[in-house]
Amino acid sequence: MDAEEFRAASREAWEGAARGWAARREAFQGAAAPVSEWLVDALDPQPGQTILELAAGIGETGFRAAALVQPGGKVITTDGSEGMLEGARRRAEELGLDNVELRPMDAEWIDLETASVDAVLCRWGYMLFADPETALRETRRVLRSGGRVALAAWDAPDQNPWARSMGAELVERGLAPPPDPEAPGMFSFARPGRIEDLLAGAGFTEIVVEGVDVIFPVASFDQWWEYQFDISPSLSETLAKATPEQRDEVYEGIQARLEPFRAEDGSYALPGRTLVASAEA
Repeated sequence: MDAEEFRAASREAWEGAARGWAARREAFQGAAAPVSEWLVDALDPQPGQTILELAAGIGETGFRAAALVQPGGKVITTDGSEGMLEGARRRAEELGLDNVELRPMDAEWIDLETASVDAVLCRWGYMLFADPETALRETRRVLRSGGRVALAAWDAPDQNPWARSMGAELVERGLAPPPDPEAPGMFSFARPGRIEDLLAGAGFTEIVVEGVDVIFPVASFDQWWEYQFDISPSLSETLAKATPEQRDEVYEGIQARLEPFRAEDGSYALPGRTLVASAEA
């Protein structure tokens, strides 16, 4: 993998997905709420503190901490995608938040002074970076002594059938290569001990890693299919290159794989599990 090519392709993909993430905000954040709550609780935000959120997307997790650092504190919401930050800006305005600073920023080169923030938050971001080791060292650098980091990364594929079904179907149809477990991706932090090793290697202590279960409720498979097209850059990009027949086959294949989670009324409750971690600088 060429790291620069990967970063460029990733930025382009997330720019393309930004509109869909904003449109699907309510549904996704509803399912992800237990994860966001764990992360914010792990940071224990206090009035006057500065909290940095990396790879924030449309900012919902960090926004939960904005009220907790008042008076005198702020949340710095960052992302590499201008489109995501625009969605975050609109959401902050809707919530009436006046202590949120939005900045385009690469998590592998954090444009902040050393020891300048009290806590760092990153939900499902580090696992996607070309160089997560550098990103975590940068995180450690900008944290004040005793500051905390809280992160989330998806657990193994067998714990996330909602995602495994899509990837397996694309590989089986020859539309995507088998995933490289060492490459950046959704499950790149799932190996037991991986998160602990990365945090310790970056100089963190008091490391805690736990699991949080989530459920994605959807009214029908068609709703889930459309939802995934909106929020998954890899799926939409891959199927854009497929023939109509191949797209139909993928649709039917994923639907069959998710059949065990379908209720009698046609709705689905799709289970997932994410790893969450916190550590001290």
